Amino acid sequence: MILVTGATGQFGGKAIDHLLKKGIEPSQISALVRDAAKSKDLQEKGIEIRVGDYANYGSLVQAFNGIAKLLLVSSNDRQAIENRTAHHLNAIKVAKEAGVKHIVYTSFIRKPNFEDSAIAEFQNSHVESEAFLMNSGVNYTILQNGIYLEMIPVFMGEKAVEKGTIVFPAQNGRASYVLREELAEAAAHILATDGHHNKLYKFTNTDSVSFIDIAGELSRAIGKEVSYQSPPAEEFESMLKSFGVPDQYIGMFTTWATALSQHTMDEDDPTLERFLGRKPTTMKQFIDQVYAHADSENVSQV
Repeated sequence: MILVTGATGQFGGKAIDHLLKKGIEPSQISALVRDAAKSKDLQEKGIEIRVGDYANYGSLVQAFNGIAKLLLVSSNDRQAIENRTAHHLNAIKVAKEAGVKHIVYTSFIRKPNFEDSAIAEFQNSHVESEAFLMNSGVNYTILQNGIYLEMIPVFMGEKAVEKGTIVFPAQNGRASYVLREELAEAAAHILATDGHHNKLYKFTNTDSVSFIDIAGELSRAIGKEVSYQSPPAEEFESMLKSFGVPDQYIGMFTTWATALSQHTMDEDDPTLERFLGRKPTTMKQFIDQVYAHADSENVSQV
């Protein structure tokens, strides 16, 4: 039995879809959800629903019973006091107690000296979780996933096409963006095949790009010049504040922009291509999928 956590989220849900496409029977897949009311689509596919919460140890004990393989999708906890690491450790402890044989953990890409990056705290959470998993005695596969291509429209903002300007303080920082769907597909491949015990895989694209590149491809896709501006972080924060953006999101945008400017996610690796059996979706292809033939009044958002 395979248990996929975060199953009503976009990564977990896509991983389940790819397990089914690979011929895994629905009766062999369980889905961990916090709210069973949101799992109707999964139930219609014949997936067993197990209710549990990373923060509730007792709920996990029951949910992990009889599970052989666990896809541990990393916590998206955004509370004032970050509990991401505690969530992961809870899940790993319970998995070991329940006799889970193999844990596949979705981590995040990092480079040497990441401790100096703007997202060091976020990355440290994964470092601590990885270390705990590797020392748990349970067979593991760690997936150091790259940043999602789907974050590009988020960072650009809804008005980029209309205004013909991307304003984001990432300077000329490059990152190896990758499609979430393809990361989920690769995770499903690992769950459905053998030979992945105690391995660490870097899943990124094969080419890193900057927002200068992104602006160029967006201009091509929509047939309209789109410029890229990278103001100082303080100026960017003031601009967002004047637009009424909540402080939490201002901090998030600035932190990730700064991390990009530091080339924290500029890490290209061919492993994902090997697992997919094809080249990962490129930034150019993604821009075409989302923005080609769109006008400034009606842009499809991810």
